[in-house]
Amino acid sequence: MKILVLLAHPDKTSFNHAIAEVAIETLTADEHEVAFHDLYREKFPATLPVQEIPRGASLPRIISRHCSEVVKADGIIIIHPNWWGQPPAILKGWIDRVLRPGVAYTFAEGDSGDGELIGLLKANMVMVFNTSNTPVDRELNLYGDPLETLWKNNMLISCGVKNFYRRNFGVIVTSTLKQRRIWLKEVREITNKCFPRGL
Repeated sequence: MKILVLLAHPDKTSFNHAIAEVAIETLTADEHEVAFHDLYREKFPATLPVQEIPRGASLPRIISRHCSEVVKADGIIIIHPNWWGQPPAILKGWIDRVLRPGVAYTFAEGDSGDGELIGLLKANMVMVFNTSNTPVDRELNLYGDPLETLWKNNMLISCGVKNFYRRNFGVIVTSTLKQRRIWLKEVREITNKCFPRGL
């Protein structure tokens, strides 16, 4: 399987980086083909210019590459922190520039653009690993878990993804080394279960 892995955290020593490393190791051991992007390290250009908005617009090489990879992906893993109930701006910029009409979705013939989206992604599974310093109860009761709404209920279903798994790790700031090792073991198990060898 071709798996696209996206990492959006600026700190190389972050737990997000550790999650990405374990996920990639697991995928590689299971003989999957991995396309990995550390958006901060690669300095992904997150700002959507006006000339890219129309469907069929001419795209810079880096954006075309990401579009090609997301179209070919059989599965996607996204790793990021929860910042104010949202992914970091660089990842939101990736969404704006890559999950675009004609790549991730389209509209029915004759639709003026205000109708229901028709998803185009062939990825059967998208996994989101995110980290947070907000306790789970507060996230659910006070904020309503906006990341679940963003990824599952809004974006990925609209792009045609049928299976979705999200795991939030926290509270990161008070976590021990022992707890992080347990979490990374879970990352390995989840990745292996969602993308087993031989698929």
